[in-house]
Amino acid sequence: MLFSHFHQNQDQEINKKFTVSIHIHMAMKSLSFLAVLSILALTLPLALASDPSPLQDFCVGVNSPASGVFVNGKFCKDPRIVSADDFFFSGLNRPGNVNNPVESNVTTVNVNNLGGLNTLGISLVRIDYAPQGQNPPHTHPRASEILVVQQGTLLVGFISSNQDGNRLFAKTLNVGDVFVFPEGLVHFQFNIGRIPAVAIAALSSQNAGVITIANTVFGSRPAIDQNVLARAFQMDGNAVRDLQNRFLRV
Repeated sequence: MLFSHFHQNQDQEINKKFTVSIHIHMAMKSLSFLAVLSILALTLPLALASDPSPLQDFCVGVNSPASGVFVNGKFCKDPRIVSADDFFFSGLNRPGNVNNPVESNVTTVNVNNLGGLNTLGISLVRIDYAPQGQNPPHTHPRASEILVVQQGTLLVGFISSNQDGNRLFAKTLNVGDVFVFPEGLVHFQFNIGRIPAVAIAALSSQNAGVITIANTVFGSRPAIDQNVLARAFQMDGNAVRDLQNRFLRV
């Protein structure tokens, strides 16, 4: 009897320790899960954000610090002296000068010439194309783009990333047609018609930035080593030198 009672007490003690161990393990897993959730909650808004959201009704960008605080790349104009003119731009009705090597012109309306766009996360461009003119392959590092054709016929497209196999998504657009270019992807427009073409595009940043691929690669200052480009593009060094000379003159 005593021996049996001793073993019964010992079994109960082991069960208690095992139960406590399970509860501790589950508690640690719960804490770990909560910690991961907390980190995700803190980082996701940062990862998904583009331009920061405005913290006031408006923040008209000015280049002088005399009358404001620095917000999102610009100083805010004193709200007491803000007027309707700070939210106004005139000139998108006028064709741009397409007398250049690519025979196109981009008229930009962003925070640098329309201060009222500061903190609003949007901007606008007008693009003019001569017949056979193009907006050459380029990318906007800070914005997606939506384009609508106002006049003429355009061949447009973008290329997906390396991970997606560099697929080309292209379409022929006529008047009233719309096309979207995802943020950061290389894209282009080409006037395949016989008359000048015009497009209006909106971008999801007050200052989207632009990187024209050919200018960047062959026209950098100082120039990229010719051996690097010859290997990257599988070209002869003389051909690389010729391209660099062309773009450095632009």
